[in-house]
Amino acid sequence: VQLQASGGGLVQAGGSLRLSCALSGGTLSSYAMGWFRQAPGQDREFVAAIVWSGTKTSYADSVRGRFAISRDNAKNTVYLQMNSLKIEDTAVYYCAAGGHPYHTGTSEPNYDYWGQGTQVTVSS
Repeated sequence: VQLQASGGGLVQAGGSLRLSCALSGGTLSSYAMGWFRQAPGQDREFVAAIVWSGTKTSYADSVRGRFAISRDNAKNTVYLQMNSLKIEDTAVYYCAAGGHPYHTGTSEPNYDYWGQGTQVTVSS
């Protein structure tokens, strides 16, 4: 299984971005999916997760109400819609696939496969 994240870039505070993560070499519906991020000098942290069917999601407190995770199993793609972006959202964002499709894991050990990351930079 390989994951390819895309959609990052430079955006002003208050703006929006949509990240995509395409899965290849497997079937997206077999996995719960998550997004994590890592800011410079900080540990990687959980952002959002979604179960295989899309019927259950989880969010970090810092992004709840601003970010939305979704998935299209037919396209083998998961998305992260990011609205009302803040400077502190600046980070490399990683998507991950977890082997427990009914569980929205919030920690890294729940995930078996990781993408390469896409940079999101929010400016003032």
